[in-house]
Amino acid sequence: MSFSGVQKSYDGRTLVVRSLDLHIRRGEFLTLLGPSGSGKTTTLMMLAGFESPTAGEILLDGRPITRTPPHKRNFGMVFQNYALFPHMTVAANVAYPLTVRRVPRDEIARRVKQALAMVQLGGKDERYPAQLSGGQQQRVALARALVFDPQLVLMDEPLGALDKQLREHMQIELKALHQRLGVTFVYVTHDQGEALTMSDRVAVFNDGEIQMIDAVERLYEEPVNRFVAGFIGDSTVLQGTAGAVDATGRRELVLADGRRLVGVDVNGVPAGQPLTACIRPERIEALPQAATAVGLPNVLQASVRDVLYFGDHLRLRCELPGQSEATVKLPLSIEWHPQPGQPLWLRLPPQHLRLYA
Repeated sequence: MSFSGVQKSYDGRTLVVRSLDLHIRRGEFLTLLGPSGSGKTTTLMMLAGFESPTAGEILLDGRPITRTPPHKRNFGMVFQNYALFPHMTVAANVAYPLTVRRVPRDEIARRVKQALAMVQLGGKDERYPAQLSGGQQQRVALARALVFDPQLVLMDEPLGALDKQLREHMQIELKALHQRLGVTFVYVTHDQGEALTMSDRVAVFNDGEIQMIDAVERLYEEPVNRFVAGFIGDSTVLQGTAGAVDATGRRELVLADGRRLVGVDVNGVPAGQPLTACIRPERIEALPQAATAVGLPNVLQASVRDVLYFGDHLRLRCELPGQSEATVKLPLSIEWHPQPGQPLWLRLPPQHLRLYA
């Protein structure tokens, strides 16, 4: 499945999706991630057939399906509001795609039972949607999307209406179901944590374009531009100018007060040009004693503004002279207890400090 040069405009002037080239691998869990208005949902709707591209082609196994209507694409669809028929039982809702395809009645019964067992809803077939919890309704919608053995399952923010605990539980269930079935999933969300938890690959959208598409580990650890670095997870950000390249091939970041750090030059910025540096808060090493920082490279002195308890880690908000506030994540196992106002030294490992134009 692929998009080739696909564009979409609703008014003939503004492109909501710009020259999209995207290959979806068979059997993968691909997430389209981005802020509101970035083009991710429009891309999904074009894939489903509910929207038509302004230009370009959508291909399935090398054949254009751009003008194929939705009901002939053999794709399952799960919406955020589930779109269940309230007057129909669970079994009738799940059976609906088979009914419209004129599948024999005994075959429908067998497939519905199989689909409900797949999503752990056996025995709920005679209930109505209003008698189910939000998580159960989501599973019914998923069973309905899977019951006719689709080539592709498309999901548009399907967990958005659930509370945090149930949403996290359903993320694990969805990932396990995908691994068990091997069906291609294309999932739309604006939740970075959700994308990282479930996906094989993530395509990060902004302003109608894919900024980066890659496996979740590379997406998080090696973002290719400032937008991806800022949108995926948390980052501590520093501003400066590009200095020399050292013997290891890393670029100097010269801060306004003359201090120098080194990091990975992502964009190949010439010396003297403005740079933005980003590093993940959990990659920063916090040193409470000046003596432990002596002689170490890439160390900045800071002071603790706030200490926030997050249950599984401590988060420090730190003041850095001439820079924005720095965030540092510390494990609960640390042997010292940071306090507001306390001085500390932050070590930024060069391999994790990424420099962007």
